[in-house]
Amino acid sequence: MSYQAPIKDMLFVLNELANLQQVSQLPGCEDATVDTVEAVLEENAKFCGEVVAPLNHPSDKEPSFWHDGQVTTSAGFKVAFQAFGESGWQGVQHPQEFGGQGLPKLVATPCTEMLNAASISFALVALLTDGAIEALLTAGSDEQKALYLEPLITGKWTGTMNLTEPQAGSDLAAVRTRAVPQGDGTYKIFGTKIFITYGEHDMAENIIHLVLARTPDAPPGVKGISLFIVPKFLINEDGTPGARNDAHCVSIEHKLGIKASPTAVLQFGDNGGAIGTLVGEENRGLEYMFIMMNAARFGVGMQGIGLAERAYQQAVAFAKDRIQSRDLAGSSGPVAIINHPDVRRMLMSMRAQTEAARALAYVGAGISDIAHYHADEATRKANLAVYEYLVPVIKGWSTEMSENVARDGVQVHGGMGFIEETGAAQHYRDAKILTIYEGTTAIQANDLVGRKTVRDGGAVAKSIIAQVRATEAALAEVQGADFAAIRAQLALGSAALEEVVDFVVANVKSDIKGVFAGSVLYLKLAGIVLGGWQMARAALVAQQKLDAGQGDASFLRAKIATARFFADHILSGAGGLRSAIVDGSAGVLALDIEQF
Repeated sequence: MSYQAPIKDMLFVLNELANLQQVSQLPGCEDATVDTVEAVLEENAKFCGEVVAPLNHPSDKEPSFWHDGQVTTSAGFKVAFQAFGESGWQGVQHPQEFGGQGLPKLVATPCTEMLNAASISFALVALLTDGAIEALLTAGSDEQKALYLEPLITGKWTGTMNLTEPQAGSDLAAVRTRAVPQGDGTYKIFGTKIFITYGEHDMAENIIHLVLARTPDAPPGVKGISLFIVPKFLINEDGTPGARNDAHCVSIEHKLGIKASPTAVLQFGDNGGAIGTLVGEENRGLEYMFIMMNAARFGVGMQGIGLAERAYQQAVAFAKDRIQSRDLAGSSGPVAIINHPDVRRMLMSMRAQTEAARALAYVGAGISDIAHYHADEATRKANLAVYEYLVPVIKGWSTEMSENVARDGVQVHGGMGFIEETGAAQHYRDAKILTIYEGTTAIQANDLVGRKTVRDGGAVAKSIIAQVRATEAALAEVQGADFAAIRAQLALGSAALEEVVDFVVANVKSDIKGVFAGSVLYLKLAGIVLGGWQMARAALVAQQKLDAGQGDASFLRAKIATARFFADHILSGAGGLRSAIVDGSAGVLALDIEQF
């Protein structure tokens, strides 16, 4: 099924919820006018829908393959990526001085969603390159920026992130890759890295690996990790790729999903040592790598949202087309299954969760822009704290959501959903990795508890809850059963979230395992409540526009109805999550290890 980008909803969220007008007035963001942004989104939607989306299902059936150290990507990927780079899509949010468009993150975010809805396997090369660009912009030397950024931003080269090793999954303290100084400013790199997305491919003329490794005198643990640039091809003095570096792909993984994305095992230094250069200072590699990881974590959240939108669109199309069983209210013959109440329930659930996650992510992107561009330091700092609180929620909740939505997409298709030819199963398979890579949901939840809640005594979380309460008060001013229902569930949800924040802060020292036993549920609760908050805000704007006779009435009424559904069917689960978190740790930890 073809993909049609939900431009109308994207623009509604950008303009009404994510404060595009405010962002466009920030220093350096003046080009992000409403007209410009709409034009960017329309062009991106055309590219993603016409060029990338048709590759998604065929590339799943005939994925990238490895032979004799070389990876050949799926048919059409190379040509599409060349067009992607030449059209400027890699550089939407990156500086103009290095060949980018210099637009705010808020504008790049819907572009990221569309690319992932079109094909997650294809989009992954751009996601990892974005991370490499962010790391070099932040920690790279002027010479490194001049050498690497323009080719990365224009799509001539791509970037990778090399953390994981066979003995070191998420525990980076166990990294063993070695970096031996050569006395001329370079290092020789020796080691093995696994699960390297687009670690080898044929889509660009060079691949720039960012590699975590240890120097000989480095302290143990994470404090002794440094970050190195290790290009696939060494760079000539004129900036062109030269001799092959001693960095080779020895295999790619055979995966459940995202099959067209080559996930490589890379071997560094089998033939004398791969030549690398240090990024920033020695022993600060993890700090620099977290720049990539945070960019990638937000990006993976957008992968979840894009995939959910694609799965929803496919399910709706099938439900309108599939004729089966008579209408419960009576019909002369079988009807399209979209007439059946439970199919409607599943479609509404898919739609509501996708829209809530989209709104929360776009709002987060706008907050990130304020944190980056605002002239006032205190304002930047305050918004950065809120954005950093939201990142694990956007990553963790949006990806868990996408798995649920893709599952329901298969269910809407019934037995046909279990058949690969329909494409519904691919979305379900592809969704699974999203809750795992760039930090599992539990790792996101641990971050939410430790760094984002306990560290400041819940201050940022409470400041966000205060904004939710302001929306509750605004809901009370609007007449009608829909708004009363939304307000009632939002009030219960915000109370549950506040109780959990208080529980986490009060008990983490005395019962740390008990608190972390509920960490993933806390993350899901935060996602549900904050997503419900955005849906409530959307409903308020929709009603104001209806009252003023503005906009598309059908679209606006659908906004209110979808917000009501989210409140009744999703947000209503907040109380149960609160109980499981506050009262449920005993059951999690009740059995001895030998009893499992």
